[in-house]
Amino acid sequence: MGVLRGRYRLGERAWAYVRSAPGTYVWLAILFVTTVIRHHLPDAIVDEFLRSRSTNIHELSDHPLRVLIASAMWIDDGNWLPYVALYSLFHAQAERWLGTARWLAVCLAAHVLATLASQGALLIAIREGDASASYANTLDIGVSYALAGVIGVLSYRIARPWRWPYLGVVLAVYGAPTVVGRTFTDFGHFVSVLIGLACYPLVRGIGPAWNPKETVAALRR
Repeated sequence: MGVLRGRYRLGERAWAYVRSAPGTYVWLAILFVTTVIRHHLPDAIVDEFLRSRSTNIHELSDHPLRVLIASAMWIDDGNWLPYVALYSLFHAQAERWLGTARWLAVCLAAHVLATLASQGALLIAIREGDASASYANTLDIGVSYALAGVIGVLSYRIARPWRWPYLGVVLAVYGAPTVVGRTFTDFGHFVSVLIGLACYPLVRGIGPAWNPKETVAALRR
């Protein structure tokens, strides 16, 4: 009975956590459905199907609003489970802290502005002959820009001085590929982090910052 009671309480806590971040888990549910659909599509049409929902230069020119929404409903690698962990660790924490409306505002700002910035940089590269014109129709779907923006804004959730090591790791993780790889996607991820940091006016004054030292001390009691 003790084991069953423990599992029941654990389930209650997990469900309470999910209910505290409804936007995060509704989004995850949508991604689950679209991932299942993707895996059941014939191989011959997967690429064309996803490309029509891609925020590449071609689709942004013809259907900007549609692809900006649709691209955030699909996972680029078709692997859903890692996103359960990432969404629970970052998106859910941000939504619980900011509230659904402000969290969504950060997600939208990072997704839309980073997409436009990265595709704008790619367009310049194509026009200057630094990239092939075929990249105008490249596959560009996924939720990583919104995730990077939320990871950036979560810097303000952490109390100083612990904020600075976290921010240093984030900038290194997203900045290094921008310097080494220099792809439009790497650039978009770094821009997303900067957009998240620029969302400080949305988070100012929302509760006390989390102090890891206090959490560790409480666990030791």
